Amino acid sequence: MKRAMIWVLSLSVLAGIVAPAVTAASPTKEEFQKLKDELKKIRQQVEGSRPVGEGVVGRADATVGDKYGGYGPNEKVTTRSGNLKVGGLLQVWFYTIQNDQTGWVDPNQANGGGPAGFGSNEVSDNDGFRVRRAQLRFTMDIHENVTGYVAFDTAREAQSFPNLPQNQSQVKSGDGTAYYNSGSAAGGNFNNGVVQSGAGSPNFTLQDAYINVHGIIPHHDFTTGQFKRHLGEEGTRDEAYLDFVERSQITALADLRDLGSQVHGSWWDERLQYWLGAFNGAGTAFQHRGNRGDDNDDKDWVAAILLRPLWKNEKFGSIEIGYSIMHGKGGESGGRDAAQFNGGGTPVDGLQRNRTVHQLQYAYLSWKAGEESPVSGWWIRGEWGQYRDRFAPTGEVASTAAAGVGDPAPFNVEGWYVSTGYRISESIWGEGLRSGGDFGKYVLEPMEFTFRFDRMENLFYQDLDNPGRELDVFTTDVITAGFNYYIKGHNAKLQVNYNWVNEEDKADNPNGRELREVRNNNLVVNFQVHW
Repeated sequence: MKRAMIWVLSLSVLAGIVAPAVTAASPTKEEFQKLKDELKKIRQQVEGSRPVGEGVVGRADATVGDKYGGYGPNEKVTTRSGNLKVGGLLQVWFYTIQNDQTGWVDPNQANGGGPAGFGSNEVSDNDGFRVRRAQLRFTMDIHENVTGYVAFDTAREAQSFPNLPQNQSQVKSGDGTAYYNSGSAAGGNFNNGVVQSGAGSPNFTLQDAYINVHGIIPHHDFTTGQFKRHLGEEGTRDEAYLDFVERSQITALADLRDLGSQVHGSWWDERLQYWLGAFNGAGTAFQHRGNRGDDNDDKDWVAAILLRPLWKNEKFGSIEIGYSIMHGKGGESGGRDAAQFNGGGTPVDGLQRNRTVHQLQYAYLSWKAGEESPVSGWWIRGEWGQYRDRFAPTGEVASTAAAGVGDPAPFNVEGWYVSTGYRISESIWGEGLRSGGDFGKYVLEPMEFTFRFDRMENLFYQDLDNPGRELDVFTTDVITAGFNYYIKGHNAKLQVNYNWVNEEDKADNPNGRELREVRNNNLVVNFQVHW
């Protein structure tokens, strides 16, 4: 289009110069030289050797470019005010899961009868493709001290995919982040489209929407809106920079967004950092918190600290230690116990919820070898988390389709992982491979090998003696062997993970529950583009 404009303008210029010369006398030497210079500039503009900034053609092209904002892959985005940056993340998966038509739990045993057959797993063992993330991100520096950030992910609306790495875990309507199983008869994905009975459905497409104020108080910045609470390390890390295809089970809870405000402090070249914030904390266990009204007047507070006693040392590398906690109260009712309403009490409209102290803690330690270390390229990370909360009464958690837990007690679950990896490009052989032949540069040098052991108490089962109140919790172990191929760093990479999954079964517990270890090992391939 632009070249067409150039040719049209060029012909106009030629007409303006040649026509008078033809109708009048022959051109003078000066006029002929001017014509040659103008033709040379036209040729350079068309061939893209350099822009035309002088003469009739140059001025016309500059005018057109200013009006229409320019064209081409290197042109900048322009806005009426401020500096806008546009980014995004696209992750496309292929996964294959061991076929096992039977689920983890016998959904009828909680009724007090004998074993009657396990729930179906038919919907959760099918192989397929998936768009895991499709994010658009907009950063607006509207003022030297004020930045706005908005991120959308339309892929979060998906509700029919099995959760991975463990397909027995259930998720809340497209979150893809809460690894737990409530013991429901379905045994696979659990579509809880209503966040709270009568309180409306959650919004999933909007991820982040916040305003950050910085550069006013030294060493501090302030954020308000919807964003991740700063909890742990892997949970708060950008999805584009994950070491594995998906987060570990316990850290996935920290990936949930919430509405609130937070202050962040950073000292000594970011070697000491801390966060303190207040958030709505709406909903009950594992529920989506983003862009929805709160269900009580209390707010959750979050505190986190990060310390780097050793940082970017060329020989000894980097050490990072962190701890964070979320603490608050959830639920609201006419009294402390929502179960009283079954006896004719008067509820707060639409909020028959037990008052519950909920808490989420993380502690982590990581080490990465220095550039001059003989083991450069090697890293190790471990993280522990603990979660305390309560399910909603009646229906949110059930081991049978006939009867739910009418007055569920609070639960405490723990999880942890340890992971390690070795990145060839940062090893002692990296430079040699880059300067060697094509095989070393394009095949070996971009590789990274990873390994993780991941454990979480995430399988809930109604207690056989007190099924209306108590929940028993069982564990899932996932061992992951991974391979990352960096085509262009994290901007374009291929990730391959094989997950060995093991659920606690009847042989692991002494109480005679009908549980089974599902054959659900799986292979997941992620192709990522990040800009």
